[in-house]
Amino acid sequence: MRLEGKVAIVSGGAAGIGEAIARLFAEEGAVVYAGDVAFAEPGERDGVRTRPLDVGDLASWERLVAEVEAAHGGLDVLVNNAGIVHTYATITEVALKDWRRVLNVNLDGVFHGMRAGIPAMQRSGGGSIVNFSSIWGIAGAAGVAPYQAAKGAVRTLTKNAALSYVGDGIRANSIHPGLVMTPLIAAQDEALTQAVVDATPMGRGADPRELAYGALFLACDESSFMTGAELVIDGGYLTP
Repeated sequence: MRLEGKVAIVSGGAAGIGEAIARLFAEEGAVVYAGDVAFAEPGERDGVRTRPLDVGDLASWERLVAEVEAAHGGLDVLVNNAGIVHTYATITEVALKDWRRVLNVNLDGVFHGMRAGIPAMQRSGGGSIVNFSSIWGIAGAAGVAPYQAAKGAVRTLTKNAALSYVGDGIRANSIHPGLVMTPLIAAQDEALTQAVVDATPMGRGADPRELAYGALFLACDESSFMTGAELVIDGGYLTP
């Protein structure tokens, strides 16, 4: 029960990595709120409280954090997981509406989550923030311009949060997944997926649960001396 007594919010919690994290956190004793645009109404699933959450809307975040704080007196863990790829277009080809859409979810969503969640953590004496970046937040890739821009910004924004709020007992770390076999990946062109598999030394994509265990480590007190760090879980993609 590595999260016993802790209260957590996980964005993008309806499927894929977010769902795996929310379930694992609940198994480990946390009170878990999973937020997602896929949840039309408040509910509960597998011991996880599900709530509507549009990460690109600060007011949506503020409502959820206020509910959690009112019900439980604070917030201990914030996982900013929600994200989309949406387009593989290059800088000169991407439509501006697609650029703004990807940055709104992948970067503004993380900013909004921290903007709403950090004050609650300050009031309760600290906490752990886990922000999902990507291997493409570290290494370059052709095309996929808005996704890479957003994930690179999440990487450095996490370090900014780590240094800005270390005095409040708040830790902030980023996770950088390689290919993860989620519904998002299942819906994309198989050739794109295979190209990443071929570039991964382990020769496969990750199960979402493998990412969830990384998030669990950063969320719990076992990582108490870690902040501003990058946890790469990529099957060796970045090693060569």
